[in-house]
Order: sequence, then structure tokens, then C-alpha cells
Amino acid sequence: MAAHRKPRQRSLGGNTARTAVTLALAGAATATGFEGTGNAEPQLTPSQVKAKVDQLYQEAETATEKYDGAKEKADTAQRRIKALQDQTARKQEKLNSARDALGLAAAAQYRDGGIDPAWQLALSSDPDRYLDDAAFAERAGAAQAGAVTRVRRQLREIEQLRGAAHVELASLRSRQAELEQQRTTITGKLTEARRLLDRLSPQQQAVVTADGSPARASRSASDGRASLATAAAPAAASDSRAAAAVAYAYSKLGSPYVWGATGPNAFDCSGLAQAAYRSAGVSLPRTTYAQINAGRRVSRSELQPGDLVFFYSGISHVGIYIGNGQMIHAPNPSAPVRIAPIDEMPFAGATRVA
Repeated sequence: MAAHRKPRQRSLGGNTARTAVTLALAGAATATGFEGTGNAEPQLTPSQVKAKVDQLYQEAETATEKYDGAKEKADTAQRRIKALQDQTARKQEKLNSARDALGLAAAAQYRDGGIDPAWQLALSSDPDRYLDDAAFAERAGAAQAGAVTRVRRQLREIEQLRGAAHVELASLRSRQAELEQQRTTITGKLTEARRLLDRLSPQQQAVVTADGSPARASRSASDGRASLATAAAPAAASDSRAAAAVAYAYSKLGSPYVWGATGPNAFDCSGLAQAAYRSAGVSLPRTTYAQINAGRRVSRSELQPGDLVFFYSGISHVGIYIGNGQMIHAPNPSAPVRIAPIDEMPFAGATRVA
């Protein structure tokens, strides 16, 4: 009977008990790490928030310049499609007139004694059928042969125009897809920046965004001009067009930043530069990447009021130099158009437009 007794379970004691407790605590800590603090968002200091927000704004501005470039190309494609459609419509009218003339000639011949087989081909619903008939021109009179030649040429031109329109439409659709992609990127970056700022108190937000706090950005343009224009006195520009561009930039101090905007009431950075020089009668490209090549490159030591100053290695930001180491620019959604030192961002180059 003793052989069938259940073995007595040994109690956990000494090192065995301590080992079990240690394993249990380790498991609990691991579970807590995955389910609790592992997913908890670290508490960032205002300086860390500022660094992250600045990075997000810079990434959003890079995407904005790509958006602006894609939009410019999409607008160009739309204009070309419209021009091709108008040209096709005009040629179609001429073709219809030419075919009507052929029909009248055929009707006259019918009244005179029936329709020649060549005219039956000419009036076919399939124009390629009679246009490809090598014997048609030989059987038609000289006047009709000339008319058929014109019809053939007009049909060929219309097909070429339709082919070009098809290519432009494909380009437009590609640009529209790129626009949507960049729009999503911009929105995501700005939403994340706003989320980080919302975790701070109003006082901390003001420190993080410095001169461009949301409260300041929401003021009227006139209040913005009154407060911001005191930051620097305008220096004289050597060129009248540059002076006009600088004057325009001063007049827009306090205007809100809106990505993709080119004025007159809101701007992104390259939109402000473009609008300022447009007011001076100078046409600039839409994006920072193109604007930096729109004039003569100048060194930092050669800067004059009206020069365009560019920042970051990717040439993703631009301002209008106004002298004394200062510029007017459209910084980001948390700040209006304002005066700032060119030292506040990594300098990448400068261009003299006028």
C-alpha cells in the first residue's frame, strides 16, 4: 500500500521560494512594460517639444514645396489640355465643313446621274476606309482630290492633338496623385505639431513658438504690422524692383501662413517671395528649388535688400532679405509673416533676382 501513496509535495522554501517570487515579479514587470509604460508617451520638456515641432514644421515645409511644384505642373497640364481641346474643336469644325463640301459635291453628282463608287467611299461612316483607298484620288476630279487631301490632313492633325491631350491627361493624373500624397504628408506633420503644442500651457507655447505664438498669429494683419515692423528699419534697396518687392513684404507683415498660398491675404514661404516680386513686375517660379536659380547667386557677404535668402540643405525655405542681417518670411502655421534674423535657420544660399 505504501507504494501507491501519493508523494508528499515539498513546500517551497529557501532558495526555491525566492526564485519563484523573483520570476513572478519579473513576469509582472514585463507585462507592465508591454501593457502600461511601454505604450505611455514620454513627457517632453518644452525645449524637447520645440525641437520636435521645429523638425515637423521643416518636414511639412519640404512637403509643401513639393506640393507647390506638383500643383504648378498640374495647373500647366490643365492649361495645355484646355488649349489642345480648343484647338481640336476648331479643327473639327474645319473638318466638318470640308466633309460637308464633299457631300454637296457627291449630291450634285448623284443628281447628274448617280454616285460614283469613289464618292460612296468618301461618304462612308468609316473615314479610314476611303482615305486609305489609293485609287480614290485618281478617280476624283482635281478639286475633289484637293479637298480629300485637306480632309486627310485635318484628320491626321486631330488625331495628333488627341494623342497629345491623352499624354497631358496622364501627366495631370500623376500630378494629382502626387498632390494628394503631399497633402496627406503636410496634414500629418502639422497635426502632430499641433498635438505636441497642445500638451503645453499657453505660456510654454509662447516660449516654444517665440515671436510666432498662436495668439500673435491670430491677431489682425494691421496689429501684426504695427508690432512686427518695429523689429527693424528698412534698408534701401539698390534696384527699384527689389525695393518694390521689399515694400510689398513689409505690407504683408502679420499675414497668416497657409501652405500652398500665394496671397494676397495668406502665404507660404515661396508664395510670399513670388507675390512680392510679382508686385514688382518680375515673374518668379513657384518653388524654392526653382527660385534659387531664378537670378544671380550671391554670397552671404554680398547680400542686399531684396535678395532671396534660402535655408536648409534641401532648399526648403526662403525669405526676402531686408538688410541688417534680417529678412521677412512666412515661417510656419504657428507664426505670421514676420521679420527674423537670417541666422535663425541653416543658411543655404542667396539669389539676386532684380
